[in-house]
Amino acid sequence: MWQNELTNGLGIQYPIIQAPMAGGPTTSKLVAAVSNAGGLGMIGAGYLTPSQLREQIQEVKQLTDKSFGINLFVPSNYQQEEQKIKKAKELLSPIEKELNVALTPKIPTFEKDLDTFHEQVRVVMEEQVPVCSFTFGLPSQEIIGHLKNNSIIVAGTATTVHEAILNEQAGMDFVVLQGSEAGGHRGTFENNAEQGLIGLISLIPQAADQINIPIIAAGGIMDARGALAAKCLGAHAVQLGTAFLVCEESGASPLHKEAIIKASEDQIVLTKAFSGKMARGVNNRFIETMKKNEHELPPYPIQNELTKGIRKASSLYGNPEFISLWAGQSPRLAKSLTVQELINQFIQDTETLKNRLSF
Repeated sequence: MWQNELTNGLGIQYPIIQAPMAGGPTTSKLVAAVSNAGGLGMIGAGYLTPSQLREQIQEVKQLTDKSFGINLFVPSNYQQEEQKIKKAKELLSPIEKELNVALTPKIPTFEKDLDTFHEQVRVVMEEQVPVCSFTFGLPSQEIIGHLKNNSIIVAGTATTVHEAILNEQAGMDFVVLQGSEAGGHRGTFENNAEQGLIGLISLIPQAADQINIPIIAAGGIMDARGALAAKCLGAHAVQLGTAFLVCEESGASPLHKEAIIKASEDQIVLTKAFSGKMARGVNNRFIETMKKNEHELPPYPIQNELTKGIRKASSLYGNPEFISLWAGQSPRLAKSLTVQELINQFIQDTETLKNRLSF
């Protein structure tokens, strides 16, 4: 595969980044396996407490001496609208009764989220993690400066050209362009999520013409064909989420992996029902039930907390109908492999395709 300023800067052999999927999939084994295979493993730390984050960083260090990274959620201010919270509880109540959910949700606050975020950043610096990326927004200039002063490479996420420009202006070393095909939560932080639904094939070349920092392409890329297409359009590397999520080392539940393997592209939908923030995943009964009321739900992370008990109970009972089964738009290309097998196949197919196309 190709080498460039990004791979050299990150100290990785191949331009393959493992998407930092928060909530369980990015186990220490997965992160380390990707880094050991020549890519960049990433811890999805959005839902980790500072102590949990430190523990996982130290676990990864025991499993690899290669470069790896952390991804953090940038908190955005939100209001606790009691009417929306009440409405959400009413809508969720029948499902909670069906699943025997007894968990009482703790409504989060922006102030607490911000304190946790700052503590997470402090852990990243103290542990000298090589790479720190951000999604859902841009951190302050002070945080970016502290990380860079500690020789930590920083990156942001963009779903539009304007967001990519803002990342460059903020001083990010590179930017992850998240196409509309990507699984999981949308990283949009300017305007509304609908305006950030730009396909990757359109987003990469337009951003490449406007910014000078390296681009990592994310969204629907599962194999060498997607990687080389992204390279032709101006990307320096690719970020794979769903492809790694179904790997043996992933911490995703068997239900989640099976749902992706069995899904077709027309079953992958966008929803705000689980978390209050737009995300892409496999359609199920929960999404369909809540669809018509999405506009009445509280914002992320409040709705995410309100549905936590339902998601846990559904997983416990082996019922995929009430779990957030995040996935990108290329589920037919998902394969149950080890990380090493996936990357080996990726490299082999890339060289074969490059020769065929005379690159």
